[in-house]
Amino acid sequence: MRKQLLRKKIVAVVMAAAMSCGMMACGSSEGKAPNTAASANEEGNIDASVNGTTVSEEASESDEAKEITITDMIGREVTIEPGSYKKVVCIGAGALRMYSYVGDVSILCGVEDIDNESLEERPQMFDGVARPYMLAYGDVFAKLPSCGVGGPNAQAAEAEKILTCEPDIVISEYEDVEKEDALSEQLGVPVITLKAGPMGVFDESFAGSMELLGQIFDQEERAEELITYIEDEKNAISEKTKDIKDEDKPSVYICGLGNWGTTNHLMTAQNYVSFNIAGVKNVVTDLENNGIQEIEEEKLVSMGEDIDIMFIDAAAVKNIKPLYAEDNTMFDSIKAWNDGEVYLEMAYNAYYTNYEIALINTWYIASVVYPEAFEDFDVEAKTDEVTQMFLGTPLASDIYEKPASFGGYQKIDTVTFFN
Repeated sequence: MRKQLLRKKIVAVVMAAAMSCGMMACGSSEGKAPNTAASANEEGNIDASVNGTTVSEEASESDEAKEITITDMIGREVTIEPGSYKKVVCIGAGALRMYSYVGDVSILCGVEDIDNESLEERPQMFDGVARPYMLAYGDVFAKLPSCGVGGPNAQAAEAEKILTCEPDIVISEYEDVEKEDALSEQLGVPVITLKAGPMGVFDESFAGSMELLGQIFDQEERAEELITYIEDEKNAISEKTKDIKDEDKPSVYICGLGNWGTTNHLMTAQNYVSFNIAGVKNVVTDLENNGIQEIEEEKLVSMGEDIDIMFIDAAAVKNIKPLYAEDNTMFDSIKAWNDGEVYLEMAYNAYYTNYEIALINTWYIASVVYPEAFEDFDVEAKTDEVTQMFLGTPLASDIYEKPASFGGYQKIDTVTFFN
């Protein structure tokens, strides 16, 4: 039966090309779908050609039928058929973004409402913030049916909506083993769970998720290309700063980091990953816990004279502005504010982590803190380079044009910026 179905599919390609014999080529006009062609070989079997590589019907059948068991990023063992999937949905915060880095968006059969900007009724809290995967593929997503509402308030998959999309595989960011198993049973298709880990784009779990996507969708080379690029970028940044003595390093404060949509000038982290990679001295060092969290106003004031450079994540500006309107002296205790050493980085979190922006932020932070080591650095060129690698298109101008980007990476004019 599988062989008959395969033959029918390949014959359909031949008939659609309206040619009775010889090699016939068909190209995809959207996304990253491969070029395909088909012909009859000397034995009467049908050959299929994918990006110029010819595979016989029998070999194609054998490859398609090969089932393997993989372990997803939360330890679940799932049986899959690599490279066989034609209808994909992605659910949960960050799943579609991750898939977009490696997978073919033309085989998506549904998206969450939060990622479909053509809908009037949907979560819109991130519309003003740059989400590069949306900038690259938003027009594709807008044509797809709903597989659920999505957004930070969606704490469970919507199985009935997913079923209406008829996927043959689901890529998920819901990290509950029992619920993922139950969803797979209900849908009757594999559900693969991804995750990133506390170090975000630099985390081994992020690399593992990319490898997993590469294996599932027969895109191992693409996954390895991205993983290698990130590692090389990390090493390039660290190499430039590794010999800077601790006594020569300015003390730096980062604020405005998002945590479930909550952020302001007090939201910070003592283990901010970009600081760690760039060898930046974090002025915040004595918190009980790691991770993004809110410190007390009194603590910020007490650290003020030690803050040589201050970074604000763009996501926090909308929340800081009304606070500043009430009290324009709120930053007066901060040395960096008074010295005009305050800088804007692009939004780090918007429906989970913007991984490509997290990498660009790391470059930008390093270039600001250590200008002599990065004297040739161009943040706009780096933004285009990184988004080209992650998403196949340069997006600097699109990112900077989003309302919540405020024109892009910049030194803030502390006299006028919040007025």
